[in-house]
Amino acid sequence: MPYFSIIIPVYNRPNEIDELLLSLTKQTYTDFEVIVVDDGSEIVCKSVVEKYKDKFSVKYYYKENSGPGQTRNFGSEKSAGDYLLILDSDCILPKQYLSTIFDELAENPCDAFGGPDRAHSSFSAVQKAINYSMTSFFTTGGIRGGKRKMDKFYPRSFNLGVKKSVFEKLGGFSSMRFGEDIDFSIRIFKNNYSCRLFPKSWVYHKRRTDFSKFFKQVHNSGIARINLYKRYPESLKLVHLLPTIFTLGILFLFFISFFYPAFLVLILFYGLLVFCDASTKEKSGKIGLLSIVASFVQLIGYGTGFLRGVWRRLVLKQDEFNAFEHNFYK
Repeated sequence: MPYFSIIIPVYNRPNEIDELLLSLTKQTYTDFEVIVVDDGSEIVCKSVVEKYKDKFSVKYYYKENSGPGQTRNFGSEKSAGDYLLILDSDCILPKQYLSTIFDELAENPCDAFGGPDRAHSSFSAVQKAINYSMTSFFTTGGIRGGKRKMDKFYPRSFNLGVKKSVFEKLGGFSSMRFGEDIDFSIRIFKNNYSCRLFPKSWVYHKRRTDFSKFFKQVHNSGIARINLYKRYPESLKLVHLLPTIFTLGILFLFFISFFYPAFLVLILFYGLLVFCDASTKEKSGKIGLLSIVASFVQLIGYGTGFLRGVWRRLVLKQDEFNAFEHNFYK
């Protein structure tokens, strides 16, 4: 039996799953199996997966579309490892990824864990800018996991590990189509299981390839936060309100600038901070400029999704399915 079972749900991303599987051939730790589950894709990746059957133990399954959470549950049912490693199909792994997880577990075992993400040198300028906005101190992305000492670390599904026995006791992922990984992390702590951040077990995460898709992603994340609040009221923290405060603040500044144009300086100052920080980190003025756009998209996308969730779930009292059938269940 393998020590790790790597579960990868995929939907219409054969090229990206190819890059992920290729990175698995370069791992320094090799006691693992891979389970790829095609979630009703129109562009299947079976032929891509079959290229790697002589490289490591890999299984391919195709099922009707049911969303990422249920697809991961399906993969778990087919797995044989002690630990499940759940990855998004748009990730690439550094060669030491599995060995760092093995070392962390050997030194200090835990029930569940997760790691941060980075941008690969091959990513486009837009992808690097999006990665900046999701990990920067100047957006809410800075809380996503770069520090070892955290009161609680809530793993995300792009880089999440859990004992298979714990996964089964928790019943796997819920039926939520967005925010299901946070829901799972909350249940880890509610059931008194141990969960840690593994800072060295990072992945390269492509995320979205353009700002339109990125806006939709973060907008849905804002909606999901309200859906999570309805399930777990205590899960809503001050940091989750910051994008909404930012969004309302931007609208106010634009409105008041018609009467007092000097207030636009505040928006320009924020953009300058992002530009300087991103340009320095990425060593590129182009990425610095794109990071301004990405940061506004990230904050406003999440903020408007949050407000939309408040209106439909809390004010209109609609249920999760009927309120957002078009967003999550199409």
